[in-house]
Amino acid sequence: MLSFSLSFDSPWYLALLGLLPLLWWFSFRSLSGLGNYRRWFALMLRSVVMTLVILALAQAQLVRHSDKLTVMFVLDHSLSVPNEPSELMRQYINESIEKQRDNAKADRAGVIVFGRDAAIELPPFDDVQSMPAIESMVDREYSDLAGALKLAQASFPHDTAKRIVVISDGNENVGNAVEQARSLVDAGIGIDVIPMQTEVRGDVAVEKISLPPDVRKGQPFDLRVVLNNTSPDARQRKGRLQIVRRAGDRETTLAEEHVTLSPGKRVFTIREKIDQPEFYTYEARFVPAKVGEDTLPQNNQATTFTHVRGSGQVLLIEDFENKGEYDHLVERLRIMNLEVTVRSSRPDELFADLAQLQPFDTVILANVPREHFSDDQLKMLVANTQNMGSGLIMLGGPNSFGAGGWSNTPIEEAMPVDFQIKSAKVVPVGALAMVMHACEIPNGNHWQKVIAQEALKALGNQDYVGVLHWGNTTGRDEWLWAASTGLIKIGNRRNFMLKRLDTMVPGDMPDFQPSMEMALASFNKLKDAAARHMIIISDGDPSPPSNTVLRKLKTLKVKVTTVGLGVHGMPQILQRIANATGGKHYNVTNPNMLPRIYQKEARQIARPLVFEDKGGMSPQKLFSHEIIQGIEDVLPPITGYVLTNVKSSPLVEVSLLNPKPAGPENRTLLASWTYGLGRAVAFTSDAGKRWTEPWTHWEHYDRLFSQMVRWSMRPVGDTGKFTIATDLQDGKVQVVLTALDKNSDFLNFLNLGGSIVGPDMKPIDLDMKQMAPGRYIGEFPAKDQGSYFVLLSPGPGQAPIRAGVNVPYSDEFRDRETNDPLLKTLATMKPKRGKAGQVIEAKEVPAGVQQHIRQLLSFNPFRHDLPKATRNQDIWPLLAMLACLVFFADVFTRRVHVNFAWVPPLVVALRDKIMRREGAGVEINVMERLRSTKAEVTQSLDQRRAAARFEPAPDTPPAETVAAQTAMPAAAPKPKPAAAPGMPGPKEEDSYTSRLLKAKQKVWENRKRQ
Repeated sequence: MLSFSLSFDSPWYLALLGLLPLLWWFSFRSLSGLGNYRRWFALMLRSVVMTLVILALAQAQLVRHSDKLTVMFVLDHSLSVPNEPSELMRQYINESIEKQRDNAKADRAGVIVFGRDAAIELPPFDDVQSMPAIESMVDREYSDLAGALKLAQASFPHDTAKRIVVISDGNENVGNAVEQARSLVDAGIGIDVIPMQTEVRGDVAVEKISLPPDVRKGQPFDLRVVLNNTSPDARQRKGRLQIVRRAGDRETTLAEEHVTLSPGKRVFTIREKIDQPEFYTYEARFVPAKVGEDTLPQNNQATTFTHVRGSGQVLLIEDFENKGEYDHLVERLRIMNLEVTVRSSRPDELFADLAQLQPFDTVILANVPREHFSDDQLKMLVANTQNMGSGLIMLGGPNSFGAGGWSNTPIEEAMPVDFQIKSAKVVPVGALAMVMHACEIPNGNHWQKVIAQEALKALGNQDYVGVLHWGNTTGRDEWLWAASTGLIKIGNRRNFMLKRLDTMVPGDMPDFQPSMEMALASFNKLKDAAARHMIIISDGDPSPPSNTVLRKLKTLKVKVTTVGLGVHGMPQILQRIANATGGKHYNVTNPNMLPRIYQKEARQIARPLVFEDKGGMSPQKLFSHEIIQGIEDVLPPITGYVLTNVKSSPLVEVSLLNPKPAGPENRTLLASWTYGLGRAVAFTSDAGKRWTEPWTHWEHYDRLFSQMVRWSMRPVGDTGKFTIATDLQDGKVQVVLTALDKNSDFLNFLNLGGSIVGPDMKPIDLDMKQMAPGRYIGEFPAKDQGSYFVLLSPGPGQAPIRAGVNVPYSDEFRDRETNDPLLKTLATMKPKRGKAGQVIEAKEVPAGVQQHIRQLLSFNPFRHDLPKATRNQDIWPLLAMLACLVFFADVFTRRVHVNFAWVPPLVVALRDKIMRREGAGVEINVMERLRSTKAEVTQSLDQRRAAARFEPAPDTPPAETVAAQTAMPAAAPKPKPAAAPGMPGPKEEDSYTSRLLKAKQKVWENRKRQ
């Protein structure tokens, strides 16, 4: 499996090994004084040092070779590939991994699926599992084969050979696969391809609808529509061609005719004239006579835009629940020669896309609550100001600014004031408790998280909030954020709270009583909360709370709003809770309405943001601005406004202040600033219906509000001859501007600023460069399907130039045949030190799925014809360190003389120690021998002592002595006489040791005498 070798980054240093003989020649004589053994040992060490240093200089590396192979299948999952071929390829991949992968060599396999983006469906592991279905979520609107190849290259393990199997129709519309493939083969990665052959059927596509670039008011022009019949059988296709024009909320049908299309392209032209300045949208639609004859209905329509400039227009959006509240303002603005269009905030009357906002040069939000708008509509309003140069005005009222739930929205970012009050001394705080009961509806937990997040966003930093839910692990009701304190102040914890909401899993709460008691106890602890509110969402099956709890909540002025969602229990329980506490009950059948309900209820907490004084307050002029130019210094009194907080930006200009309450940062009445390419104005009181009723009779009423609107509007008027054209090619839009002055002379060296707003509402900068006299060209990517709006600013104070281009459908619906040349180009690329890839395809038309797979399995993508994988590891640092250690040994050998005479004794001592350790097992026999020897020595000494004294041997006493001893009776032992004072006592009997010592001394004395 593995083998090793050496390689060198600087191999020319190895030539220095030829100096080793010279080292021996000069060193052999110089080391002669060391003796033979030390001299040879020193020469050997010196040679090793030199060799290691040379290897380190050559930057030696240890190379590990591996026989493993990793195959990455790159599967096309874009919309240009039908489901049947995609499913066939999934089965093929499973069988190829199961039958062709070499487990003995530990081959690996992985799968990557791709559309616009790429995702790893199966990682390249040893134990690859089958792929039951394609589970990765990718954008199927486009094909980025190059991105998928790049991801595959990054996913390969480093210790195996590498091969990519591309399974695609080859119709890439993002990226450059050939360029990416070159980097793959340079890295030694092989590429096989499996062309996905798709059935080509008849289809009619609306390829383009075009307008001339210089459309002007009252001048006729030609509108052209290009249809393309791609039927492979040369059949004619019948259908109906419709061309419509939209301006604002008006739609006009310009042409509708039955057409018969032969294979190929056909151009239809109609004559058109525009009589009113407006932003117009033209759309061409092809409706086939038979639905089944058209393969791809996605490419049956196309759109284009044009803008005819005229006087400025104003859009005023009012609350549909309070229609007519701003009729007086609209009437006075029209008297001041402003074209005002009024629309209510009802969903069917509001704008649906950014194009519908383009006819208007400023938009007024007149006391409209936030819940009447979707998140996408808020983004459109902001993009219309920031990137398209339109104005944005917000008028005050109980449904506006922070009181209307607009806090933490994109609109707040666009306004010159913040909607949240930072000082708790200025406005009382509120408290909101949310009780979440798991609802048995699809995505019930998801909706609970969404509505809780929307309610949290509508509250200020000074407000208290808490979420109660049934804990599935604890088996009881619990607070989500703070178990001990319950309701907590938001402060700087908003992001933390939103993250915790994402992890919330509400359980099936059995009883309302415990959670409502916990909320009641937490409300009782809050002494500074001026507004208390509770929202309960449930399906109605928990047990109802007691009347005692409901009475306590009402006494504490806590209003409980109940939301019934998917009710299957007792809906009257929820209704009774709301009625008993003065709240509202909602019975929701569409979960999409939940966020708006919670936004509306959360506004109950924001009511203290409205400051009212029935006695009246006279606003004060703070800054002389264009809006209040010509207005007298003393303004009529107002009776109320919405508290805000001025943004800390030098661009903000505060023109009018209210005298109450204390604190200049919260008393703003009129503030303005420039936001992006547009302007935004905040007027925190209303326009005469509720708080500024005396102003309706004020002589400067018309001047104030008309100047406010005109200052915010996008510049209008035709100050030159500008024509703008757009062209969409290969996923990019080219913008061409021709600039002439009033005398038709070229305008050169303009500092053109350009901005693009795409379908995702994200801005794109456009760099316009002058390419010829009066001609400027810019380009931007347009990969997403939808509308792109172009705004060019010729200079300060001049009217912006607007245009638009539409990408009607993805390029996936343009290419309907397999791109075989691209796929074969990838397969013919030869990897470094390897063989070119293969084109894996069925040799004949298969009769079924299994036969097709068997034919594909005749090619083996797991073949081992690529160079072995290698992994280099630098070892020269280790060699250099080892050379230093050996050099130290060399110096020690030459400078230090070591005497080895101590070695033999050491060997003997070690041997004896070993022998003693081995003889420990026979220790008892040795002791026996020692005792026997000791007895023999003792007997010999005793005999010699007896002979010296001429005494008989102790072993044979005389016979008469023995007889006498036998005849004598036994007598008691005679006591020893006591010694006299000063005299030594009687001599005790000699011990055995003393007698032995005496005998030894006598023997030595006898020897000396002899």
